[in-house]
Parts: sequence; structure tokens; C-alpha cells
Amino acid sequence: MRSRPISRRTMLRGIGVSMALPWLESVSAWAQESAGAAAAEPPVRLGVMFSGNGFHSKEWWAKGAGAEMELGGVLAPLHAHREKLLFIQGLYNEEARKGNIHSSQTGNLLSGAPLASGGEVRSGISVDQYLAQTYGRSTKVSSLVLGCEPPNPSVHQNYSMLYSSHISWSSPTTPTPLELYPSLAFDRLFKDEVNRGDVSVLDAVMEDAHDVRRVVSSSDRQKLDEYFDSVRDVEMRIERAGKQGELQGWRPTLQTPNIPRPAEGIPQNLADHVRLMCDIMVLGFQTDTTRVCTLKLNNDHSSLRFPHLSVDYMIHHLLSHTDTPDWLKVNQFFLEQVAYIAGKLDGIQEGERTALDNSMLMFCSSMMTGNHNNDELPVILVGRGGGKINTGRVLDYRGAEQRQMCRLYLSMMDKMGGRPEKFGDASTPLDEV
Repeated sequence: MRSRPISRRTMLRGIGVSMALPWLESVSAWAQESAGAAAAEPPVRLGVMFSGNGFHSKEWWAKGAGAEMELGGVLAPLHAHREKLLFIQGLYNEEARKGNIHSSQTGNLLSGAPLASGGEVRSGISVDQYLAQTYGRSTKVSSLVLGCEPPNPSVHQNYSMLYSSHISWSSPTTPTPLELYPSLAFDRLFKDEVNRGDVSVLDAVMEDAHDVRRVVSSSDRQKLDEYFDSVRDVEMRIERAGKQGELQGWRPTLQTPNIPRPAEGIPQNLADHVRLMCDIMVLGFQTDTTRVCTLKLNNDHSSLRFPHLSVDYMIHHLLSHTDTPDWLKVNQFFLEQVAYIAGKLDGIQEGERTALDNSMLMFCSSMMTGNHNNDELPVILVGRGGGKINTGRVLDYRGAEQRQMCRLYLSMMDKMGGRPEKFGDASTPLDEV
């Protein structure tokens, strides 16, 4: 470490472990690898978050602008971030209205592609994976695709339920595999060998970390310490979940099991599971280990229950057909995760902007409400896309002639420098984004 300069591509390394550096003011951050290249701006990140089955019909709204923006009950958790929020009305996917309910409303949410029926699986490459295959090549992990509910492989009304279970597609016939286990998602960011799961990342790289701390500024040392604290916190929470037996899925029915207990698993408490995945997204962006992350909070046609909210009498899908206070409570739980990620990113300074200013967090669903209406879709963007998005606004496309969701994706690709001439069913971006 002492014999070579520290650049953006310098990794803290240990046996079977590598950890990217966060943005540091005293390091040539995100400089290109060619000799003599000038330091570049921090990169733009894309985070896509999805919750199935829509939202409370009377509480998904926003009006006003900037600090005066008012938010409906569903979006209330984002009140502190309203000046960095775009509320977008009226966009939809025409192809999603041609099939059944649920499956064909979800499988092309991020692509706008036609869907195959009859149990066949064919959609289109999703916006996150298009960017992963282009923009994401310069990072250790081209994209991180996380989930908090397992896929459903059945068929519903002549369409595969894999469409309801996956919003990220690597090719028209390949839904991107979901990582449901926080420990394995963590390993993808920091560990280079699958069998090193029992080694603490921080312990493994600590020697390199001490060398870096000696040559950076005092403010960067504080930033490194805060970053290492975040990594250690996630490690310890994953470890505690395993030691306390908070494992979802298989559990022994015998007092002394006659098969081995899985070494790792999914936290039984949904709130813990979701929050760990949120922290892993933040760490991925903070270290530039990945610039593209998709987090599917639940499936469309979801079977999740919410005992931590005292809402355990009905699964998510059935609850979505009501407009009860409990349905609003569940909606707000998911928006709290968006607000949590936004808050964490906004607390990470990257030069004159924060990591949230350098990100685009899109939160969406496959229908407006649980009554399957998808003639317009619920969509918000949080973050300023590298300072290229004028936020704190409501954009209304309900009367527009061309209101394809894919126009939004073209606009977002623009902010990341990777827009094709056409994507899905759109060839022009939204000028207002």
C-alpha cells in the first residue's frame, strides 16, 4: 500500500476479501485508469425499489413544490426528503394492460416489453440490467438484485407467476436471480471466495485500512471510521440473526433434528430482513462496489404478513383489496424503507453533493391500487441524479399523448450516460426529468 498511490480502484484487501474505498476528498476519487486522467465526478447510482399490489386508493398523492410540497398518507414517511422528490403521475405500460391481472402487470414493469402467455416465460431486458451490462461494467458487482420474498413458480390465469416475482430481467427469457439472504448479498459486495463466509470483512482488511488512514486527511479518516462502523454493524446484525435462530423457511420439527440445520438463513422478522437489505444497498453505493441495485420488497400477489405492525390477520395480497387503516400502515412500512435509504445516502458527503444527490431511487408498483388498475402507475424518484434532476416537483402526464414508463427510463439512462436510441416502447425521454 505504501509503495503505490491510492486511487479509486485501490481495494482494501485481505485473504479472500476485498473492500472498495468510499469517496474521499484527499483521494483521486473515480479517476479513470488511464495515466494522467483527471479526477471525475462521483458516479450516479440507480436504486429501484418495488412493492406489489399498489397502494391505498385515497392516500397516494402529492401537491405543491419544494419545502411546501404536501404528501398523502402513503408518502408521509418521505416528508423530510420532499425537496429531493419527484412525484410522477400518469405513466403506464401499454403491454401490461393486454394480459391478465398480476403476472402480466408486473413482468414488464422495467422493460415495457410484450409478455408471453400459456406458461411460457418471455419478457424483455429490464432497465437496471441494461445499465448493469453497460454502465455497471466498471464496478466489482455490475448489479445487485435483492428480494425479501421468494419467487412463486406457479401459473395464474395463463401467465407464469415468475412475472409477478421478478422485476429485473437479464434477458427476455432470464429473470435475474434474487438474493434473499442478507449474508450472501453482503458477501457479494466484499468477499472474493464463497467459502470465506466465516471471516469478518473488517478484520480481514484491517492492515490495509490502517495504511490508508495514515495517508488521508483528518476528515477522510473520520469518514472511513463511519464507513467501517456501518460495515461492522451490518456484519453483527447478520451474525445475531443466525445465533438467535431467527431463520425463516426450514425449522426442525424434532427436539434433536436428524438433518443439519442451515448455517445461514433469512431473518424471521420481516422488518429486520428488509432493513438489512436497505443497508446493503447503501453500502454497495457508498463504496462504488455497485452502481445499480434493485430491491423487490415483496411479490405482486404477495403472501407476506406483517405481525410486527400488528397486522397479521390477512396476507398482503388480500389486504390490498381494502382501504383500511391497516392497509395504509403496511404501505407506510414500505415507504419507510425508501426514506431510510434516502436518509442514509443524504448523510454521506461526496464533495459538494451527498450520495443521495448522486443517486436516483425509484419506487414503484405494478398497479395503482389493489383493484388491479394500471392505466397509470404509482412512481416516485428520490435523489438528484448527479445534480441533473430538478426535484421537489409534481409531474403530471395524465393528459399526455405519449406517457410510456420507458420514457422515464430513457431519462434516467441519460443521467448515467448510457441511453440507447430506443428502450422498450419509447424512443424519446421525458424532457421534464
